[in-house]
Amino acid sequence: MNVFAIDGALGGFSSALAVRGEIVATGSDDGSVALESGLALIAEVMAQAQVNAAELDRLAVGTGPGGFTGLRIAIAYAKSLALAWARPLVGVSSFDVLEYGRDLHRVLTIVAGRPGVISARYRNGREVRRASGRTREVLATILPRDREPLPVIGASEDALAALGERRCVVQALDPLFVPAAAAALAATSREPTPSLHAVCADYGELPAAKVPSYSKRTRR
Repeated sequence: MNVFAIDGALGGFSSALAVRGEIVATGSDDGSVALESGLALIAEVMAQAQVNAAELDRLAVGTGPGGFTGLRIAIAYAKSLALAWARPLVGVSSFDVLEYGRDLHRVLTIVAGRPGVISARYRNGREVRRASGRTREVLATILPRDREPLPVIGASEDALAALGERRCVVQALDPLFVPAAAAALAATSREPTPSLHAVCADYGELPAAKVPSYSKRTRR
């Protein structure tokens, strides 16, 4: 099975192609570059793999949580390509992307948002808890009460500091794959959505917004 995937949620933009469960091409750019260089990166990875659209079985896209703008653009690209190439689309959560390749029964996975804000998922077997918001409030909501060592993936420095304040014994782990590569591999064994409209962005939290101020003018 050939799966082409893109991700714009996790701190940059990446694309990857998996052929029979192996990554054969990948590319990534850091920063908010999805709009400026996302399509060029997609074309570059397809050319690197020497695979054309007709040879793809499905597409995959990271659905968040994650960066608001990059996530929106990546999903828009993925839906447009799936429609143009007449291929099914699989959405993959950022939590699953970060955890992919690790056989962990118990894990806390964190996606950084605005400064001081995170989306986090705690998983212990079939038990799953998730929360988004201010770092300390999220951790207070979902962390287990035991003091057993806890594998943590994706935590920023402030999140690790907050875990330390709660006296958590943390085993900090890095993701094993570029985000799009993890999404491509994960999508190999998942059923595509019945409709492109079913693939939606999970922002985790609403983006910061400033309410415009209006000055009062006195008519004379």
